[in-house]
Amino acid sequence: MSWFRKRVWLYAVLLGLFTWWSMGKTEFEVSSFQEFSNAYSFIHDRFLPASWEILPTLIDPILVTLAVAFLGTFIALLIALPLSFAAAKNTAGNRLFYYFNRFFLSVLRSVPEIVFGLIFVVVLGLGPFPAVMAILLHNIGVLGKLISELIEAADAGPQEAMQSVGAGRRIGNLFSILPQIWPNVLSHYFYRFEVAIRTSLILGFIGGGGIGQKLFNDFNSFNYTAVTVEVLLIMLLVIIVDLFGAFVRKRVI
Repeated sequence: MSWFRKRVWLYAVLLGLFTWWSMGKTEFEVSSFQEFSNAYSFIHDRFLPASWEILPTLIDPILVTLAVAFLGTFIALLIALPLSFAAAKNTAGNRLFYYFNRFFLSVLRSVPEIVFGLIFVVVLGLGPFPAVMAILLHNIGVLGKLISELIEAADAGPQEAMQSVGAGRRIGNLFSILPQIWPNVLSHYFYRFEVAIRTSLILGFIGGGGIGQKLFNDFNSFNYTAVTVEVLLIMLLVIIVDLFGAFVRKRVI
């Protein structure tokens, strides 16, 4: 126990030193919080009252954002599912194939959507399609890793039962593992769907279309009352997706 206590103290000291170093590198000072005292008057004077009359013009951009997030995440799930079985230790048929797939998913996951977006905007031009491709590729890496970890943690009993009745390895893995992990797969999918909505906003800043591009344009033109409506609409969209995801998970479980 004394060794354990010494280790805890060592970790606490290291954490404190790293926190202190990080505060210095980021110019994080308590006195800086005094600047927030002007935030209320700034928001009240610039962002209010909201320009609700522009709401009809935001319907198409918000639908484009929803479509970009859904399509990029849904196609990524369809591709990530088979890849995740090849990237899990207990279902990968070949050791070399397993490491190749893990490396491939890590590469996709390590590249942020904004970088993919910048590349595809140059290659494909402006519009929502480059944003779909950026979200799709990054989410293949993320969902592939998350689902492969669910597969590795699945109960081995159903797999052994399927093998005992003569089922092939691929069919046995599919019907013994997928029903176990499906609720968690849906949970990961809807979370990534929410993230994709927020990501599509950032991609709109570089010409990816949708409500993000409208938000960026209004910020640049100092049309803050329109920004208020757009931010509230984005919040509402994320809340609706979250509630719908909870409803679907409840029905599945």
